[in-house]
Amino acid sequence: MAKAIQKITLNQAENIPFDKIRLSQKNVRRIKNGVTIEQLAEDIVHRGLLQSLNVRPIRDAEGEETGLFDAPAGGRRFTALELLVKQKRMAKTAPTPCIVNRCETTSAEVDSLAENTQREQLHPLDQFRAFKTLSDHGLDHAEIAARFFVTPLVVRQRLKLASVSPKLLDLYENGEMKLDQLEAFAVSDDHARQEQVWEALSRSYNREGYYIRRLLTETAVRATDRRAVYVGVEAYEAAGGIVMRDLFEQDQGGWLQDPALLEQLVFEKLKANAETLKVEEGWKWVDAGIDFPYGHTSGLRRFYGQQAGFTEEELARYDALKAEYDKLDGEYAQAEDYSEETETRLEELGNEIDQLNDRPYVLDAEEVARGGAFISLDVGGELKIERGFVRPEDEPAGEDDDSPDADDSNPAVSLSTTINGTPVKDRHDEDEDEKIRPLSDRIIEDLTATRTVALRNALANDPAMAWIAALHVFVLKTFYPYSSDSCLEVSVQTTSFGQTQGLGETPWAKEIELRHDAWGQDLPKSPDEVWDFLIALDDASRQALFAHCVSLSLNAIVQSWNRRSAAIAHAGQLAHSIGFDMVEAGWTPTVDNYLGRVTKAHILQAVREAKGEQSAQLLDHLKKQDMAREAARLLEGRGWLPEPLRSAADEASADNDEPYNVAAKDEVDGATAELPAYLADDGEGDDIAGPHGDTDQQPHLDAAE
Repeated sequence: MAKAIQKITLNQAENIPFDKIRLSQKNVRRIKNGVTIEQLAEDIVHRGLLQSLNVRPIRDAEGEETGLFDAPAGGRRFTALELLVKQKRMAKTAPTPCIVNRCETTSAEVDSLAENTQREQLHPLDQFRAFKTLSDHGLDHAEIAARFFVTPLVVRQRLKLASVSPKLLDLYENGEMKLDQLEAFAVSDDHARQEQVWEALSRSYNREGYYIRRLLTETAVRATDRRAVYVGVEAYEAAGGIVMRDLFEQDQGGWLQDPALLEQLVFEKLKANAETLKVEEGWKWVDAGIDFPYGHTSGLRRFYGQQAGFTEEELARYDALKAEYDKLDGEYAQAEDYSEETETRLEELGNEIDQLNDRPYVLDAEEVARGGAFISLDVGGELKIERGFVRPEDEPAGEDDDSPDADDSNPAVSLSTTINGTPVKDRHDEDEDEKIRPLSDRIIEDLTATRTVALRNALANDPAMAWIAALHVFVLKTFYPYSSDSCLEVSVQTTSFGQTQGLGETPWAKEIELRHDAWGQDLPKSPDEVWDFLIALDDASRQALFAHCVSLSLNAIVQSWNRRSAAIAHAGQLAHSIGFDMVEAGWTPTVDNYLGRVTKAHILQAVREAKGEQSAQLLDHLKKQDMAREAARLLEGRGWLPEPLRSAADEASADNDEPYNVAAKDEVDGATAELPAYLADDGEGDDIAGPHGDTDQQPHLDAAE
């Protein structure tokens, strides 16, 4: 006969006046964790007590119940109710729902431990979905945050996670996806794209959150992009653009999802700025673009304005400030102790003097009427204006020829008598011989040839003046391209490099531009005045100007269609003579300037030369884009240069089969560099599918550059 199953009896629920309950000292919870007592009290006020207290009767010495109860489980709820009593928001005798445990086979400690361990925490996904349900019922973020004592940001984050593709949420629920990966997918609202990226990741070794974000945002434009900064994210959104935001990491303003709309807004604003500049300043033309190639002003004459003069009031103020500054500076130079007050005053005076010196430059109205300007965007998204350029066709016409023979369009017919072919002078001719007529062209040519030879000889014996004469030619050719005011037949040519993207943003190009503009402001307006200007310059300034002009004629470009081996060799000699090196100049290989533009074999060769064979083997399984990025990290600070940038000494080192950067021989030193864990794999990596499923092509990153 089967044995009957013994039925259990559940502890009974009772309503016990709160003042009859005591907090047990046998509660195992000692450390505060999660919602505070104040927050729990507010929640009880809002919702009531959702979970009863667990109590045991307090017995006397004879084991009889005293009418008082001990609460070993539910101590936080008890403390919250106690706080409400102290705040007089609940009566101290209020009936309190309790589960009374009169079982003697277990202890109060066991009750407390069981209550805290025999319950399962809510799965995060259930919490995300619950928040979404509340939102769907009409509660805004602030209301949900207030009810559950979290910040509105936390509410937005959980709602964002709940909006990820249901397919990915199921994967997360089943433990096939980590929370940080789910957070990365939340950056996009496109479920199809999310699922496509996850499918691609299933064949990849790299499933890090940052990589997921990059794949989801590769066709978008960062809010820090100069185009987005120029237009403004607010204007983009007002035009209907969508901004992708990352609620889980610093996203620097997010990603603009519609590059075409952004480009349209940029050009519209640039066009409006160009028209405003043209009308307000009176230019004949204004050329606008997001960017212009380096050397876009080549072939145009540049003119500069004259700095506005001091008014009488400004001159008096300047003299007073300068006198006070010189006096205070002289006294302070003699003092032995540091004076913060004096330092501050000197700085104030210097700033005021600088403000007076930084007066605006006034451009000639006639030049402005025939000239133009370029407006573009600098790297920070600010408007960049380059003023004062004249096109060749807009140059003023030259003066008419006023030579004596210019008007002989209808010469009279004359007869002459000859004997044996020799003209016989008549009386009229004798009269003409007595007049002073212009010298013949041949005589003038012979005389001036003699003077030229003599002047050459004299100039050769005056090296200082010969140097100034050459400088005069260079200045005219550099700053006054249509002038021919020099007797020296010396040519200076400047080659532009418009085909090289980003060249204008390099520190070297910016320094040249600043130096050129500074000299342009100082030089006289007319080329006729340049000679006197150069004569008046001090030697140091003349040398600096000479070096600047000569430097702009240097051309060391290697082009397949233009064989200039001797000139390129000379460029190497010149670099050696002045101690020039591209590493010291600040060049380092990056994805944009080299590694992303060459083959995987070139990338591995670069790493092998700079770091050794073992470092190259760390990369050989990677897809090209990842390989280029990691190679840039490994090569940073190693002083490696591609062959076209190396000096003769570098080439000699390479011929000796030595590592290119001897200081970086990590394998020799036993310090082989390692890749991050997510890239350190010896197997063959599968390509990541692009946004359209293609695996062999480069990702479409043009819009985000």
